[in-house]
Amino acid sequence: MTILLSTLNARYTHASLGLRYLLANMGPLQEQTKLQEFVIGAKTTEIVERILAHQPRIVGFGVYIWNVEETTKVVAMLKRVAPQVVVVLGGPEVSHEPGEQQIVQLADYLITGWGDVSFPKLCGEILNGPKPLMKIHAGVQPPMAEIKLPYSLYSDDDIKNRTIYVEASRGCPFKCEFCLSALDKTAWPFALESFLAEMESLHARGARLFKFVDRTFNLNIKTSLKIMQFFLDKLEANPDDPVYAHFELVPDHLPDALKEGISKFPPGALQFEIGIQSFNPEVQTLVSRRQDNQKAADNIRWLTEHSHAHMHVDLIAGLPGETVESFARGFNQLVALKPHEIQFGILKRLRGTPIIRHTEAFGLVFEPYAPYTILANKDVDFPTMQRLVRFARYWDLVANSGRFVHTVPVLLGETPFENFMAFSDWLYANTDATHRIALDRLAALVARWLQVAGMDKQAAEQLLASDYAGRNESGSKVKSVHIPTPAARGETAAPQRQARHLAA
Repeated sequence: MTILLSTLNARYTHASLGLRYLLANMGPLQEQTKLQEFVIGAKTTEIVERILAHQPRIVGFGVYIWNVEETTKVVAMLKRVAPQVVVVLGGPEVSHEPGEQQIVQLADYLITGWGDVSFPKLCGEILNGPKPLMKIHAGVQPPMAEIKLPYSLYSDDDIKNRTIYVEASRGCPFKCEFCLSALDKTAWPFALESFLAEMESLHARGARLFKFVDRTFNLNIKTSLKIMQFFLDKLEANPDDPVYAHFELVPDHLPDALKEGISKFPPGALQFEIGIQSFNPEVQTLVSRRQDNQKAADNIRWLTEHSHAHMHVDLIAGLPGETVESFARGFNQLVALKPHEIQFGILKRLRGTPIIRHTEAFGLVFEPYAPYTILANKDVDFPTMQRLVRFARYWDLVANSGRFVHTVPVLLGETPFENFMAFSDWLYANTDATHRIALDRLAALVARWLQVAGMDKQAAEQLLASDYAGRNESGSKVKSVHIPTPAARGETAAPQRQARHLAA
């Protein structure tokens, strides 16, 4: 083994699609190449030891916003104990502003952008000469038909225990300035028949949980319908062994043909991630986001009322021009549409994104270290931004978790943002914590807050007892619900949460 491909995933259940693309496209060097993934939080010395156990000549690291700090430590140690090993970097985190990054200074080479063709070419030059003189190499984007698909490289263990990430296309035609996809010129599809053949093979090997990473799954409706029909055929043929598919949708593009296809999916088989980000037209204009808010709202309402799809809708706090008051209006508007989950995100300054053009005019202040979360702007000061950060964390624990499905509507009342913010402030004042709150304790705290807000003690406890996180009349704990199908084998969060929402 001469070349090792590696990365630090956020969780064990994640499997790097990017590394598998590189391995699939190594050509003559594939037999000399091996893939080894780690998980953030592992000891740096143990990672380096396991890497060197393979005696590689080249190590290629996939670097992302969630792993850059720990990967920097790995590269630093690796170059100290084995300076002869050539380190090549790639990935979105190091593809922009490389001159400012310690990890780039430590490494031997960097490939920015697409690596499918450029990484094997660089490795060949390192191994066989002539030795590359330049440290930074701009990745060449090949025609999509020339990229070998990587899905056969998911191991049986991956299929059994991890989320299977797939993509029918790359890129995005939209220009939202907070997103790296703003730098793409368009979306590039893979050949559909070849892609579906790979999905057929994965399914035959036992894959049941498919997470599409396409930015705009419903951009080409004919393609969307064919992909959905693939899953509908599997569901019809094997109703006792269902598949689960996750797609990212453009919110204001849901024609009748797509609605008809979506309506055919049974409960527990389909999840949509929908990026609203902001309902404020002025903010949308500022960040170059094109969105018909009325259509988007109508489509979300249709999905919640006429489909069994699990709805995961995104909002971002901290965008330039977005005040707390305007964000609250958008949040309340979204709550009224009743999606199963609202992902309350805090703006991050992804390297290379055009959002930085608003820094001076809107006083944007970002954390200097990954994930570069916004700390303040001219409309939201630092203490208020921290309150929003805690709101987001508690919202995920209470509302999104699916453990308090009956309690949350009472908790939110007629003014969801304002009421949950009051609960969030109270919860932090009484715990001084946003993490590591045991479920039993969290349920007790929710019950206490309901009493603080004016609910009778017995009524509050009965309400909590009706949820999975509460206790029944005999005092014994009510168990959480898990999906008893192959879709849950990966132990990933989304299907388990979906099961709780469905069971309610």
